[in-house]
Amino acid sequence: MTIHNITKDAMYDAVAPDDFEAMLDPERYGSRSSAFDKIISATHDHFWDPLDKKYIDFSEPFDLENEALLPESQVLPLQTEYVSNFLTDPKERVRFINEIAAWQFSSILHGEQGALNLSASLCHVLKDQGAQEYAANQAREEARHVTAFAQYIRARWGRPRPCGPTLKALLVEIIGAPEVYKKIIGMQLLVEGLAMGAFATGYTYNRDPLARKLFQLVMTDEAFHHKFGKIWADRTIPKLSKDELNIVEDWAAHCFQGLLFNLGSPIQMSYLYTQFGMDPQLAMQSMQKLATDEFRRENMRAGTNIFRVLVKTLLKAGLITERTRGFYAIYVDLDELKAEGDKMIGDDIAEDGIRYLQTVNFNTRPDALSRVAAE
Repeated sequence: MTIHNITKDAMYDAVAPDDFEAMLDPERYGSRSSAFDKIISATHDHFWDPLDKKYIDFSEPFDLENEALLPESQVLPLQTEYVSNFLTDPKERVRFINEIAAWQFSSILHGEQGALNLSASLCHVLKDQGAQEYAANQAREEARHVTAFAQYIRARWGRPRPCGPTLKALLVEIIGAPEVYKKIIGMQLLVEGLAMGAFATGYTYNRDPLARKLFQLVMTDEAFHHKFGKIWADRTIPKLSKDELNIVEDWAAHCFQGLLFNLGSPIQMSYLYTQFGMDPQLAMQSMQKLATDEFRRENMRAGTNIFRVLVKTLLKAGLITERTRGFYAIYVDLDELKAEGDKMIGDDIAEDGIRYLQTVNFNTRPDALSRVAAE
């Protein structure tokens, strides 16, 4: 059964990307959902400019040659026998860790570019003015994330690393998908859920103060992006027919499985292992011996684990039912996640960041207004 759009609420009603004529319907301008007004207006509280040093200064130094960005406990390949035995020189281990970090930051950059394109694509199809304005607002915020991560990567490594095949395939699919539910589940729940976990992990463990500041600033925006997907889920999932729920639930599980088993695979970054003289296939085999279901389950007990955050996102959205519960329960205690409530792992970090930005923006706003008036 093919369903190109699953709409249960008027504010998510959509048209074909090339049907601009539908946007000119006079009746359309007479209605506007207020569901996103608080999120849209709150953007003033967490505004920041990645090119303004009063928010973040990308010229801050870090000794990549002698200091690892991450502790070895956060670098899974170094827990494997093959990679650990291969990298016996302490300086080479530091270089390997920092190259892993370069790949991770580059993956985030590619994900932010995907979020920018997807938000822009929603502007072309969402008929409700409030939803369309929210999507335009998110596109603007994702654009500054692209700028910020590109600036950080340029400052630390010069240029980004390539996008891994699994992440690239997911981004291409959800951006090009005609189904709005795939765009919203794929980006606002899956990718944004993954990102919140990655940012919280980076903020907690990264040793570069500049990186930690960047993660926090981005999280002040992403916490709101995540809410857009939650509003969709709250208003859509309970109204789905059994067949419709099966479709979206199975698609979410399929995407989760692909990310879980492939996102950090040595095959996804073969160039990196080759660069250090290692065989990506042998590294993969060593990783497979280590990353058993029991190993993944133990890792997912950590609150900042990206896949634990992602499972909680899907659970709270109603996209894990008895049909798929067993699949996720292999890796994480779903009852424990449910008992935690709606608060996400990065919410406290984002709230602290918003308070900081409110202080900066409040202190600078009068001068900014004066400059605008003078011009």
